[in-house]
Formats: sequence, C-alpha cells, structure tokens
Amino acid sequence: MSVNLTRLVGPERIPEISSPRDTNGLSYRDAGVDIDEGDRFVQAIKPLAKTTMRPGVVAGIGGFGGIFDLAKTGYRDPLLVASTDGVGTKLKVAIEAGLHGTVGIDLVAMCVNDLIAQGAEPLFFLDYLATAKLAAKPFDEVMQGIADGCRQAGCALIGGETAEMPGMYAKGDYDMAGFTVGAVERDAVLPRTDIAAGDAVLGLASSGVHSNGYSLVRKVVERSGLAYQDPAPFAADLKLGEALLAPTRIYVKSCLKAIKVGGVKAFAHITGGGLIENIPRVLPDGIGVALDASTWTIPPVFPWLADIGGIDVHEMARTFNCGIGMVCIVAAEAADAVAASLRNDGETVSRIGAVVTVADGAERVHVAGLDAAWARGKKHR
Repeated sequence: MSVNLTRLVGPERIPEISSPRDTNGLSYRDAGVDIDEGDRFVQAIKPLAKTTMRPGVVAGIGGFGGIFDLAKTGYRDPLLVASTDGVGTKLKVAIEAGLHGTVGIDLVAMCVNDLIAQGAEPLFFLDYLATAKLAAKPFDEVMQGIADGCRQAGCALIGGETAEMPGMYAKGDYDMAGFTVGAVERDAVLPRTDIAAGDAVLGLASSGVHSNGYSLVRKVVERSGLAYQDPAPFAADLKLGEALLAPTRIYVKSCLKAIKVGGVKAFAHITGGGLIENIPRVLPDGIGVALDASTWTIPPVFPWLADIGGIDVHEMARTFNCGIGMVCIVAAEAADAVAASLRNDGETVSRIGAVVTVADGAERVHVAGLDAAWARGKKHR
C-alpha cells in the first residue's frame, strides 16, 4: 500500500461502493495493510503541515501534487535548486533506542543544508516514509520532527508519501527520504568563481555527529558493550542513544543572512566524506585550504568514537564533520563582518584557516594539529 499524503485528504473523498462481500475473501487489511490507519495518519499530518506554510504555497496537502507559485516569493530572475537525501543508519539507532522525535529534523537538515551550498533559499519540502506497519507511534513523532525542521528552515511541507509495505521491511523498521526545492537569483549562485588564495575559511560548529557515519558509529557502540539506554560516557545527564541522536543543525537562516553581508564566496556542507572530501567540492582547480584544528572545539563524542573504535585521525576527518558542520569561504576583508552576522543568528563560528594554492595531485585539504586537538578532546571527555 502506498498512502499518498496528497491523495487521501482531498476536498472530497469518493464514497465507498456497497457490494456483497464474500466472507471468505481476502481484504487489504488481511494482507497487512490498514487503509484506515493510513487515513488517520494523513489527517494528523494536515495541522503539522499548516504550521510550515510560507508565501508561494498555492496547494499543499490535498491534491495529487503540491503547487507552489514562485512569483509570490519576490525573486526577479531565479534559478531552481533541488536536493534529496535521507538519514541513513542513524534510523537504526533511533529504532533501537526507541527515540524518534528528532530524526525528522535530520531528514530536513540533510536536504536544506545542501541548498545553502548553492546559495539557495529552501522553498518547499516533501517526504517519503516507508515501513512494514504504519502506527501512531513512532510515525506521529517522526512527522512532528519533519514539521519542526521545515519551520527551522523556513520551507513549506507541501506533500509526501507514506508507504506501508509488509514483507519489504522487518517489523519495527522504517526508512525515509526527503526532497526539497529552493531558489537563488541567477547572479547569486554559489560557489563563486573568484575563490583565491588568501580568502578566509570560517567554520560553523556542528551539533554532534549529524547524520553521517552511523554504520561506523554503531560498530563502535557494539565494541563498547554499551546499550543505548546506558549513560553516555561523553555527555553528562544523557543516555547514549539521546546523545547520538542529537539532530543535525539547520544552518539555513543564518547563512542566508550572512550572504547579504557581502563577501561570501562558498558554503560547504560537511556530510559524509568529512572535511577532507566536502570542501574541495566548492573549490576551483588548483585551490585548496589549510586548516588549523586548534581553532575550534572538537565535541567529545568524536574522541570517544576514535578511542573506543581505534579509528585513526585521518579516517575520522574523512568520515565525520569533527565539529564543523558548515564551512564558509569568504573574502578576507569581509570575514569579521560575516562571522559577526552568523554569531548574531546563534552560530558558533571560528576562523579555521585560509584558502591556498596547491600543486596538481597535492592534497586539497590540509588540517594541521588534528592529533593534538584529538588528545585535548580525550582529556576533557
């Protein structure tokens, strides 16, 4: 069964057709799919979606598709930017810990933060949720998280799909994907082409592991012998599951304001691949960055993972964000003003390095002092 958020809650439902029924015949419910529960779930989503509405929404949940009027947003010569992502095996932690309230935020964050790398404002969001058996718990909590994430990002939840597929998923398991569309003025697309040696590199603090590397995280937890209900060794007053499920930080509003300050040349969302593989995605050929790990605080979860898992520093830096969830490349003369704007909007910002020229074949991201920073983190966890 595929319970489409935009199909089941239209202005009128087709009335049920009365007909004789063979009492020995099968129903969809007999096959493991409960249409009534699907309908209840969709009805519960409607008020959540309403809290995310923004200018431009013409028809959200209710038709066969969500309709958005780009002219209502005030752009003069816009380009559309689209992004899709999921939460990955962080969902396994949520399932085993029995905590589902924040993974919806993760889903939105992983999509909308990618739009920032193009300088785009998220306009609307759609989700896809698939499970063996739909139930109020945990999926009402998941949807509340998605709505929360949309509000944080300023984008509208205008539709989605909920698929109940017994036999496809094990009992209790589920997966989800997100899809978002944003807009940016044609002459404001990031990254800019004038990134050059001497530009400053700012780092925006992460809220923890975010939503990448959880296959490795789960291996470390397994090696530690801890359960997700046990106290977290690296976070006071939190259980391990709670600490590891800290939601991905959404950088949308602060970064969009920082762009208006002037001088921003690129944003790099630090996801799978860590600092080493994500920053080069926004750099022109022959350009790299030199970073100094002593300039930012590495959250204690990372030294704990490295210590228990025996993971070397390079592997950590190419798997995790290591405390920097978003990197901003900015003209040196504008760095202080951009950093001040970001801080005014609640970001923890550090000047973590500079743009440099690199030879062909040379590493494009050099992180000095990472071993020492790791040692400091271990002392303080």
